[in-house]
Amino acid sequence: MSFSERLRELDGHAQAELVRTGELSRGDLLRAAIERIERLDGSLGSVAVTSFDRALAQADEPDGPHPEERGPLHGVPFLLKDLGPTVAGMEATMGSRFLKGFVPAQGSELTDRFEVAGLRVLGKARTAEFGVLPTTENAAQGATVNPWDHARSAGGSSGGSAAAVAAGLVPVAHANDAGGSIRIPASNCGVFGLKPTRARTPLGPAVGDLMNGLAAEHVVSRSVRDSAAVLDAISGPAPGDPYWAPPVAAGTFARAVAEGPGRRLRIAFSTRAGSGGRLDPACASAVREAAALCAELGHEVVEAEPAVAFTDLVEPFLVLWAAGVSSAISSFALLSGRTPEPGQFEELTWELYEQGRTLSAAGYLLAVSTLQRAARGLAGFYEDESGGGGGRPGRGSRRGYDVLLGPVTSEPAPPLGTFSVGTPRQQLTRAVEFCHETPLANLTGQPAMSVPLHWTEAGLPVGVHATGRFGDEATLFALAAQLEQARPWAHRLPGPGHPRMETRSC
Repeated sequence: MSFSERLRELDGHAQAELVRTGELSRGDLLRAAIERIERLDGSLGSVAVTSFDRALAQADEPDGPHPEERGPLHGVPFLLKDLGPTVAGMEATMGSRFLKGFVPAQGSELTDRFEVAGLRVLGKARTAEFGVLPTTENAAQGATVNPWDHARSAGGSSGGSAAAVAAGLVPVAHANDAGGSIRIPASNCGVFGLKPTRARTPLGPAVGDLMNGLAAEHVVSRSVRDSAAVLDAISGPAPGDPYWAPPVAAGTFARAVAEGPGRRLRIAFSTRAGSGGRLDPACASAVREAAALCAELGHEVVEAEPAVAFTDLVEPFLVLWAAGVSSAISSFALLSGRTPEPGQFEELTWELYEQGRTLSAAGYLLAVSTLQRAARGLAGFYEDESGGGGGRPGRGSRRGYDVLLGPVTSEPAPPLGTFSVGTPRQQLTRAVEFCHETPLANLTGQPAMSVPLHWTEAGLPVGVHATGRFGDEATLFALAAQLEQARPWAHRLPGPGHPRMETRSC
């Protein structure tokens, strides 16, 4: 096995450790990742824009006087999703023909935090156009394929990031999520993906809030510890943020991973059908197997589901979605000095843009109020009904659940082209059905994750969805680390030139 192939199997912590011990230089790590991208991405289509020279120049910069202060991912190769955060001087297309060749003059707070943490941006990963669909098949750049089966979708809208991490091009990559765009591609590609609590990470300086708080920024990764370390590095408000998430009770997310839950969690699981009225047996099996594993690990596991369902909230959710897409396109039109025209966009994107432009302020605020009421109703599923005061359940009261397990999607990764059939409205309906209950965590602002625990007989990964209390990513990370130890997944890699699963030892 080549040097580059050995690195392909390692998470970010393990790669950074090679630099800390002097076995490799930061430049060695980056050049190996560049070699993998140039060798493997032609068949994957995960990378949209490259900036190799910029990253290598950073690798040659001196470390400074205090190397002991370097983070656990110092020098690790990284991809930024081509949607949302920008890098000054690097093309930003948002997956659209409309922005081809657009180079922003200003970077983002989040990009700065990634780089301060030591992550080195090699380029940008492909996305669905303006993040609209749960697949990454944009008309501007083509399809990102699933590393395990090249005839299937990598998911979206962070499909480029998830495919790159699953294939071992980089160990961790930026992703964002306004309706499942971290968790869905993580599930499709067999990697770990956690959507943080609303406003845990900053969106500035250009944006203070996206879609009334639906959107969250983070990463997809090979390991739980990489995800926790990145969130430790990038969380916290930036000056001028309109609101922010509560402090982390565990101290750091890395500590939660290291220490585990430390108590018996109360975990609910549900396999109820989503808005399409169906659930693939493989997705139901994934949930039940995860529930059984949690019980084996000593947790209290109960089959239960909240009264609030995404099925009842699709219309107000789509109001926010249309408004968000329209606002994003209008913002980039101002930044780029371009005028949006129908021929520059995919049909569904243009329809959402037009719909957003015709929404009334009253209609938008009504949708926001409807979703906020539902969020309050759903919060009760996780909170103790206390008769004893101090947040402790009293006699005869109900103890809330720490975690809810469910499917990420209604089926495993679908064939490419699934979401391009029919009218734009039919495409959107199909997308909503596929997303199952996943957007609920965006509506409520709760943290949620996809954990790669299940694989179909055909070798396709199927993630298990876990939602936690608002502000409590630490419990999710602790549980995920426990599950990862019990059923490791990072050793799984798609074989070079082969779309099916190949298991390797680390």
